[in-house]
Amino acid sequence: MNELKKENISQEVFDLYDDYAHDRIERRQFLDRLSKYAVGGITVASLLGFIMPDYQNKIQVRQDDPRIESEFIEYESPQGGGTMKALLSKPADASGKLPGIVVVHENRGLNPHIEDVARRAALAGFVSLAPDALTPLGGYPGTDDEGRTLQRQRDRDKMLEDFIAAHDYLNNHSDCTGKVGVVGFCFGGWISNMMAVRVSELDAAVPFYGGQPSAEMVPQIQAPLLLHFGELDKRVNEGWPAYEAALKEQGKEYTAHMYEDANHGFHNDTTPRYDAEAAKLAWERTIAFFDKYLKS
Repeated sequence: MNELKKENISQEVFDLYDDYAHDRIERRQFLDRLSKYAVGGITVASLLGFIMPDYQNKIQVRQDDPRIESEFIEYESPQGGGTMKALLSKPADASGKLPGIVVVHENRGLNPHIEDVARRAALAGFVSLAPDALTPLGGYPGTDDEGRTLQRQRDRDKMLEDFIAAHDYLNNHSDCTGKVGVVGFCFGGWISNMMAVRVSELDAAVPFYGGQPSAEMVPQIQAPLLLHFGELDKRVNEGWPAYEAALKEQGKEYTAHMYEDANHGFHNDTTPRYDAEAAKLAWERTIAFFDKYLKS
């Protein structure tokens, strides 16, 4: 069997996975279409194993890492899902209060990768809070396929309320200075944009390849924005010109980066859509942005 490498996989396979991961096609359609690319000794099973997330071997900062303190907590979201579960993390050697970051997952609940990202934020000198929007349905079920199915059952505006409540919880937490930002990925990118619209006290927002609010909502944005996009992510990018035009018209503070040859999900190091160079640069820019607006 040929060894699978990212550079040998057609872009259409990544686009197909994007359609599947965002519920535009069913699993049977996904597998049927994927079979078209099972050629030259490559099987559908090997393609599927290659492109699906690998959470076991890709974690950078584990739950028991001695450099951090990390635990699951609960907070109230009266307008959203009631009592929500979230991962709260901070540096183990923290001697005083720290600024906070709400970390927002993709469209499948709080999976191991987003927990990892939240712990990375803690290592960078913040107290992070990563809620699980699937809490009212029992929480992240252990697989992304099941997670997506569950998340489709929740109203996204109620989930937005859950993350707004997370901001309020973190803002008032005894370990937090009261300066709070948000970073989110995919669905979480949309949440980050919408929190910038809805939360006037938000101090910074970093959407990764997230859907955009309408132009009519842009005047409400007070927080500075740092936006990350993958060049090959046509689905999300098609809404960016109108959003940018509205941000400019309203004189909002924003910086946007388009990462060359990067796919949607390029920051997620558990799938082959991951672009190591783009992800490293985007995360460095993200932490520098939060340092500037949350630590000063």
